[in-house]
Amino acid sequence: MTGMRITQKAISQTALQGLNRNLTELGKLQEQLTSGKVVSRPSDSPTAVNRSMQIRKDQAATAQHARNISDAQSWMETTDTALTSMVAQVRRVRDLTVQAANDGAMTTEARTAISAEVAALRDSLLGLANENVDGRPVFGGATSGTKAYEADGTWVGVGSADGTGVVPIKRRISNDEQVRIDTTGPEAFGPPGSDLFTVVGKIAADVGAGVSVQDDLTDLDAAIDRLLTAASTVGARAARVDNAAQVNTDRSLALKKQLTNVEDVDLPKTIMQLQFQQTGYQAALQATAQVIQPSLADFLR
Repeated sequence: MTGMRITQKAISQTALQGLNRNLTELGKLQEQLTSGKVVSRPSDSPTAVNRSMQIRKDQAATAQHARNISDAQSWMETTDTALTSMVAQVRRVRDLTVQAANDGAMTTEARTAISAEVAALRDSLLGLANENVDGRPVFGGATSGTKAYEADGTWVGVGSADGTGVVPIKRRISNDEQVRIDTTGPEAFGPPGSDLFTVVGKIAADVGAGVSVQDDLTDLDAAIDRLLTAASTVGARAARVDNAAQVNTDRSLALKKQLTNVEDVDLPKTIMQLQFQQTGYQAALQATAQVIQPSLADFLR
């Protein structure tokens, strides 16, 4: 049985191949320390790259949800502020109406003053009903216009109180949850013809004319109840959005940590590996120098 013949050329090639492998590994560790990333290209770790891409996709979705939540919060804060102010003003209208109803000996001048204040409050209420976010009226429904109500109290938004034609404006606040952010004018203030502004306008006219306002008080109380219900609904939605905001923030932090674990180098560990690799490379250089040192003359002796 003949043995395999080992030539000087084979020994030199083997030594150089080992040296190149050492140098490649050393370069890889140096690149990781320079970039701060374990994975620079798919060939470094297909599994890690796939995981990194999935995490980045989830981060993009979380960032979009954060923008949606911020937009929803703006709508709801504006809506809630408007409804709160309107409730306070409508209660003032009620106080004035009760005063006019109970004072039989009220002078014409006093009735005129109350009528004028109620009329002014109606104008203020209409202004609040046209509150907007980025040029879109919060009580206008899915309208492309800039107002929900005209100055005369005409509803010009999109939708109706009974749900016919209502196109809810929604925002996705998580992968599995959407929330409605709008409240249409008729839902908050009543259907056209018997809405809050019509009721308040009638009170102003009746007080000024000395007409009984008892029926107006009943209608006004119904309008107040409707306003309070709308405010309560908006508050419940706002609570959902605030909770989603906290969950989204927590998820964003968790994804950031996951991406760090997948991509970022463990600095102390990598420095130690680099030192070991440098030591090994220096030893390989010395060994290779000994292997390729003999010349043809050495074999002829």
